[in-house]
Amino acid sequence: MSSNQRFKLFSDPVHGFISVPKNVIMDLIQTPEVQRLRRIRQLGVGHLVFPGAEHTRFNHALGAMALMQDALGNLSEKGTPISPDEQTAALAVALLHDVGHGAFSHTLEHELIADFSHEDMSRVLLVDLNERMDGALETALAIFDDAYDRPFFHQLVSSQLDMDRLDYLRRDSFYTGVAEGEVGVQRLLKTLRAHPLPGGPDAELMVEAKGIYAVENFLISRRLMYWQVYLHKTVLAGDELLRGILNRVQTHLDAGSAPDWLRRGSRALLFFLEHDLQVDQIDTPRVRDHYLQLDDTDVLFSLKQWMRGPDPVLADLCHRFINRRFLRVTFLPRQPSDAQMEAWRAAVAEWLVDKDLAPRTEAEAAARHYLTLNVSRHTAYDSDQELIGILGRDGTVRELSEMADTTTVSELTTFVEKPYVCYPKPVDLDLSAVSER
Repeated sequence: MSSNQRFKLFSDPVHGFISVPKNVIMDLIQTPEVQRLRRIRQLGVGHLVFPGAEHTRFNHALGAMALMQDALGNLSEKGTPISPDEQTAALAVALLHDVGHGAFSHTLEHELIADFSHEDMSRVLLVDLNERMDGALETALAIFDDAYDRPFFHQLVSSQLDMDRLDYLRRDSFYTGVAEGEVGVQRLLKTLRAHPLPGGPDAELMVEAKGIYAVENFLISRRLMYWQVYLHKTVLAGDELLRGILNRVQTHLDAGSAPDWLRRGSRALLFFLEHDLQVDQIDTPRVRDHYLQLDDTDVLFSLKQWMRGPDPVLADLCHRFINRRFLRVTFLPRQPSDAQMEAWRAAVAEWLVDKDLAPRTEAEAAARHYLTLNVSRHTAYDSDQELIGILGRDGTVRELSEMADTTTVSELTTFVEKPYVCYPKPVDLDLSAVSER
């Protein structure tokens, strides 16, 4: 059988041609669950800040799978045996690791289901796909759960140097045009190895000493991408606006049955807003099916319907998002006091009255959708997680900070928190009370 019969080629601007085996992997790509990822943007509202960032979760899923292929090939060349079943299972997990992402990716992840993370839904869908494929994903499920007896496979999927991070940093850098996020992916993959080499139950994923600078570059790039892209203040402003819209819809739903004009929005989206759902309910068919119907287009459709509705506040918020008239985000040196927040809310309420968006009796409640306080958090190298091991030429294993430039690594382990306030641009908030002293 010729190679063009055994593989299907996908052309990817980041990794070049991606060879997809015509087995269970190709079958998975053709499922509605994976095809749905084409309708979910990778960066949520990021495309409204970086015009080129129109790539989707589907692009990323294929990219992570492609990097998994490369990683397994390199490990195999170095002497770690990998069976065909393990190869297929690892590719499947890389492909499906983000299949549980919802509309607008991380922006709405914690808004629709309590105590939820997309990994929870990824596992639910992986279990369901395994049943539909008569157990073909049993090994993949074990790797996903970190229950497989060769744990380095799980590290390739979920660790501080996993295929997910390597792809999204490279991909997001490419599509946003932020060159600082460029990562030497192939250099990192070439220096990965399982130690001890046979890759048994005691083996862990390591980086050979010659790859230490590639690791440092990866961590630095990760930090720069978070502050320049993922936590860019205009991205945060878009996030806050979208959440404010859903909170406003929720106030109508909490007041009683939804009016007809509100029900013109997406049924899939309204299902999650009308029901107080907990994470332990996501494996029920009703919740799972509605979740799979929900993507970015549902949210945008709903906003376009609601911006013509009779609620001036909701209409204004939806108009702002659709037409990209975001609120302002200002980073603060410290958290404001309750009294300061109250004064700011009063200023926003007065602005709402002046703009005829809310009567004075309702202005303070409406102001909560326009004025929000939040905190952006990030660390490039989380020392509380599984640490990055460096394998020396003499076979000794040391943690990254013991071999690298300790000052650089120490800075990258620092957990940075930046409080910020989001508010309408025309409102002149008195920020002097929280200025640096």
